[in-house]
Order: sequence, then C-alpha cells, then structure tokens
Amino acid sequence: MPDAAVEDLPFHLKGNFAPVLEELTVTDLEVTGTIPPELTGTYMRNGSNPKSGSSPHWFFGDGMIHGVRIEGGEAKWYRNRWVRTKKFLNDYGAAAPETMMDPEASAANTHVIPHAGKILALEEGHFPYEVGPELETLRCQDYGGRLTSPFTAHPKLCPATNELHFFGYSPVKPFVTYHVLDAQGDLAHSAEIEVPGGTMMHDFILTRTHAVFMDLPVVFDIEKAMSGGVPIYWDESYGARIGVVPRFGTSAEVRWFEIDPCYVFHAANAFDDGSKIVADVGRHAYMWRDSMDDFAPSYLYRWTFDLETGEAKEEQLDDVSHGFPRVDDRVVGLPYRYAWAVGPRSEGANEAIAGTIVRYDLEKGGRIVHDFGEDRHPGEFAFVEASAAAGEDEGWALGFVWDKPSNTSELVILDGANPAAAPVARIHLPTRVPFGFHGSWIQG
Repeated sequence: MPDAAVEDLPFHLKGNFAPVLEELTVTDLEVTGTIPPELTGTYMRNGSNPKSGSSPHWFFGDGMIHGVRIEGGEAKWYRNRWVRTKKFLNDYGAAAPETMMDPEASAANTHVIPHAGKILALEEGHFPYEVGPELETLRCQDYGGRLTSPFTAHPKLCPATNELHFFGYSPVKPFVTYHVLDAQGDLAHSAEIEVPGGTMMHDFILTRTHAVFMDLPVVFDIEKAMSGGVPIYWDESYGARIGVVPRFGTSAEVRWFEIDPCYVFHAANAFDDGSKIVADVGRHAYMWRDSMDDFAPSYLYRWTFDLETGEAKEEQLDDVSHGFPRVDDRVVGLPYRYAWAVGPRSEGANEAIAGTIVRYDLEKGGRIVHDFGEDRHPGEFAFVEASAAAGEDEGWALGFVWDKPSNTSELVILDGANPAAAPVARIHLPTRVPFGFHGSWIQG
C-alpha cells in the first residue's frame, strides 16, 4: 500500500496496530539471556485482529491469541490463532444484527484466562469461547445453558476459593447481572444488579468480602447501534456511582456511593480495610466525549468507600499516565504492595504505544521504570511468581515488546525484584505481535 494511503488509515489499521494475516507455528525459538528454569507454562495474549484486514474500530476486530510455550529453560514454540467463533466463521461485521443479538457471535478478542481446567477467550458482549493448550478453538461455553447474559472480559479469580466472579452488561434489561463460577467451573450464582440504564461496564473489582460495580457515564444508544452508528457515548448527566455488594449478594444488598463523573477501563486491585473498601483504579476524566477516538489519559487513583459512614474518598496516587494495570494473581482482593502497568516515555504519549513498564509500590510509594528505548514498545505485562511461597516481587513480569526497526516482536522476561535491570531473557519471535489487550500465564 502506498505511504500516503497508509497515512490515511485510522490508527488501529497501521503500524503495529495493523492486523497480521497469517497463522504461524514456529518451534525452537531463539533466546537472548536465560529463561528461568522455574517457568513451565504458556503465555497467551489476546487482541483484535480482523481477518478481513479492516474493522471500523480497534475494539471490533476478530480475536487472535498469540502464545509462547516455555519449558525446561527453552522457548518450545510460538503460535498465533484466530478464535473460531460464530462471528469469525460467518464473517459477521461489527454492526451486523447477528453480532449484536446472538450471544455466540463473539469477537473473543479481549482477554484469555485459565479457570477450573479450561482456557477461556473473552469479549464482554457475548459468551466465552473455550480454547485448547495449543490455541485451538474447542467450543462456545454457556455453562450447560445456564448462562443467560454476556461474560465480562475482566472476571476476578479469588485466590483463596478459586471462585471466578464475573458479570455481564447489556444495553437492554437486565442491564447488569452478577455471576460466580465455583472452583469446579460450575455456575453457582446469578443475580441482577439494578442500575438506571445500560452503560459500558468494562471492569469490576473484588475484595475478600465484596464485589464492586462501576456504574459510570458511558451509555448506550440502541438506535444508533442498530443502524451501524457509534453505539456508546459519554453522558455526564447519567452520573457516576460505585456499587458495593457482598459476595454472592443480590441487588437489594448493594450500597451505592456517588463519585465525580469519570471512566475506568481497568482496576489494579482492591481489598478490605476494616469497614472500608479500598480500590486502586486507572481513572479517566472522561471517555468518548466527542468520538470513539476521544480518550482522556488514565491516572492511578485510590478510592475508599466506608460502609459504616457512607463516605467516599478519591485520591490521585501518580501524576504520570499509565495503562493495563495488573497485580500478582495471588493477591487479587487482598492487601498488596506491587502493581504493574505500561507507561509512556514522555507524558502525553498514547498509552497504547507505551515505551515503559512500571512497577508501583503501593505500600511505600514510588515506582520503578523499565525503559525499552525509543523504538521499542511493550504491551501489557503479567506477573508470574517463582513459587507458591514466593513474595510479591519474587518472580518475573513478562509480555510482548514490538521492535519498530526490525518490525518483529519478542516475549520479554523482567526480574520482578529488579525490573529496571536488563531483561532476564528475550524470546525472539518470527513475526510482529500487533498491539492487543490482555493475556495470562497458563501454568503447567
């Protein structure tokens, strides 16, 4: 394609946002450095990768999972595979009625997680798809027909019970439904959470005692959606509320807290502190105010909700923007010290084309930065503990990094205790991995 034509493309179809159109299997990958022998598993990361090569927005492309298998100190293979959903197999467009109304017509493009012996490819508007250990699509998962709402792309796994808490949102009633999968992967709880209208509720929060819902002013326009227009928009008049409900609770048990209008794509973590719920989130001042390309930057905030007094408090923790916050999965819902995120090399840069990985210290304050350099750009990094008994910084953070000059990518492994140091290992991939969304370490 001529350079001028490329420049005219929207951001999500050029550079390292552009889709790759081949599925590859490559074995015995080249490694710089030493892969820790304790790492046995597969890193999988999902993203939007339209099989046609084009989509109306970054969020709407077909899901493609990229995976790297690590075992015995070696990088055994790299694979990338589209998730064979009903949308993918039938070439449904982003605004097609089938995609809008059929719960199996998922893009399955946002996250990939393990739970109860299954690996789930997620996209928040539809049912999940189960994939296999070599990224093969197995089935659409509706939990024996009992799941009747969409399945969020951001479920929360309780490290104490192995329950998976999640929710579904919809532009029509019921607007929000709270669900729990038990440790065996069976649907154990479903309850409608009553809210005034349909909003895009991308993430939610879990503590050891409560689930927390964010009812924020990005609202649906059904008529525009059905006619192929922009389906969601910023409406500050809707207000902003945080709902706190006991685990396995119902709408009658929700405590609502009013906050200043904002939007949150991603929460880092939350925990109980006596009568208070403490939540650390990436807060955007607004979202999609003028168009779906209108993003305010995300800053790390701490929210505190006192269940005794009804007081809500908001505190900004950092003045540098960030994206994709993550914590050690073993501390989800518990008091914790460290959070990982991507960051810009200079403030004002697009967080989706970050240049750094940041480790925040939420106990002592401050952050440590790993700067990949001017022409190297990381996506989300996940933390992998060295052992079950290891501390929060005893392990590794790993994720994909795009090298712009060579137009290839690497899976980079950083030392969790010394993240600013040179990478422990760089696994060289035969292709680039487009900027995507979320991923997981699949142990074993």
